[in-house]
Amino acid sequence: MNFNDFIQQVLFNIGDHDVTARQLISWGIILIVTFLIYQLVINKVLPKYFAQEKYVIRDNSRILKSIRNIFVLIAMIGTVWVLEVDLLLYQMKNVGVRVSTVLYALTIWQVAGLLDWFASKVLVYNYHRSRNDLDYQTSVEKYAKETNSNAGNLVRLLVYAAAVFLVLQSFNLESYTVINSTNPIKVSDILEAILIILAARLVFWMVTQLFLYRYYKRSKIDTGSQYAINQLLKYVIYTMAILWAISSLGIKVTVLWGGAAALLVGIGLGLQQTFNDFFSGIVLLFERSVEIGHVLNIGGMIGTVQKIGLRTSLIETRESITVVVPNSKLVTDNVINWSHLDKKVKFIISVGVAYGSDTKLVKNILLKVAEEHPEVVEHPNPFVRFTNFGNSSLDFELHFFSRNFMRIEDVKSDLRFEIDNNFRENDVEIPFPQRVVWMKGDQEPKRGNFS
Repeated sequence: MNFNDFIQQVLFNIGDHDVTARQLISWGIILIVTFLIYQLVINKVLPKYFAQEKYVIRDNSRILKSIRNIFVLIAMIGTVWVLEVDLLLYQMKNVGVRVSTVLYALTIWQVAGLLDWFASKVLVYNYHRSRNDLDYQTSVEKYAKETNSNAGNLVRLLVYAAAVFLVLQSFNLESYTVINSTNPIKVSDILEAILIILAARLVFWMVTQLFLYRYYKRSKIDTGSQYAINQLLKYVIYTMAILWAISSLGIKVTVLWGGAAALLVGIGLGLQQTFNDFFSGIVLLFERSVEIGHVLNIGGMIGTVQKIGLRTSLIETRESITVVVPNSKLVTDNVINWSHLDKKVKFIISVGVAYGSDTKLVKNILLKVAEEHPEVVEHPNPFVRFTNFGNSSLDFELHFFSRNFMRIEDVKSDLRFEIDNNFRENDVEIPFPQRVVWMKGDQEPKRGNFS
């Protein structure tokens, strides 16, 4: 018997399938090659990878287990393929479940878990490295909870949604029609739309938190500008993703825009103020006349801008009360922005002293009180203005600059306390109005007789 006859010889049977020597030899080669690659990955690649990582990983055993399972499944798929024992397990209409189908689905799921782990760790590392949080001895798990709540969950959803799509494809279920209509919607269409939305969210997070953050930090861009850029980018990415997702469901975007235009014409008159607020929000984000962190005076209400939305903005007042303000009010009304051009604002305290007081002493006391308060800036210097000869007092104004806009009333109160204390120590009198009142009675002087 020559070699060709030997390798074609049937050695044994598995059900209705004959197993030849060629198939058995090929199977052995596949197992040996798979084992050798597994040993190379476990003993060479992974130790080198873990040693070069700039952070400590505590779940190495989980990675090793996933990799071992993947190689076992690959060996089993190779066995089924070489020995031609891909048995049919279940048959329903056009769906046939074979051994290779199950093994392929399990492999996809294991690979998805490994990709989920790897992508999440990479995002965690790069996120905190951009913020200088990591060193060579820092554990990723220390920061994983915070970052996983954002990017980690998005990666997980995206990876497993893609895995579900591939698994359904392996079972030939991706073409299953969910909604029968003029434009039938399939399972694959729904999964594709979900993947687009998840990918858009992940792309937005990565662009703003990894790439743009470094640019903001390097260029020293203020918080308000960062928020405006991120919001505009968010609207652009999400709008494109939503339109793409709708298109993937078989809905024509042109028809959608036509219907939306007709609908907007119908409801536009009833929602004029809403649209006014909406476009005012866009104007604020582009123009940046009002930004996050700015201190505003809106009709006597003073507060800090906490958030600028598309329709309304949130203002936190001095009393720590959050007020919802329509964006149109910030665009069309007269709004005093104390933070727009400079980070310090001038304030005034008025005080009157009795006639006969030493005016130079009064000036020196007022300047001393202002200069000693920590919330009063040194430049520009505080100054005193002699404003008027009042009915019962000499009137002065203390002009000073401060950056503490939100708590300026507390600063003024402190200054008034110190002014009163210094006046008492230096015998400077603060007068009060005096009136002479004649009471009706027996002692009332007669008209024309004042003797």
